[in-house]
Amino acid sequence: MSLPASQRGFTLIELVAIIVIMGALASVAVPKYYDLTREAQNRAALQAVMEGKARLSMLYARLFLDTGSPPDAASVVSAAGTSTNVGDYMLNFSAVDTLTVKVNASGRGGVVQGTNSSLWLMPR
Repeated sequence: MSLPASQRGFTLIELVAIIVIMGALASVAVPKYYDLTREAQNRAALQAVMEGKARLSMLYARLFLDTGSPPDAASVVSAAGTSTNVGDYMLNFSAVDTLTVKVNASGRGGVVQGTNSSLWLMPR
């Protein structure tokens, strides 16, 4: 008995071929997605570091205007606090020497995993 053209479906071989093609595409796409996610989190951490450096610049200017003399790195770090929250990231400040402050950003909680760091040099 022959089925009409509107009643025909896919053969088992055709279905298996589609599943194999989908698996091959997924094996390429999923790792790329995770790499892009990690890169995006690290870029967001870099943005948090940049915000931390801007905060240090503002505190430096405020301390300079208040005291009339340029503050050292330890004074800027103590005014900023050793750590602060910026969105999903925790910023940590530490004085490297009298003219340099290290800014570290790391994700808070289990969802955000990005990290980044940079040095902030005091204006001269």
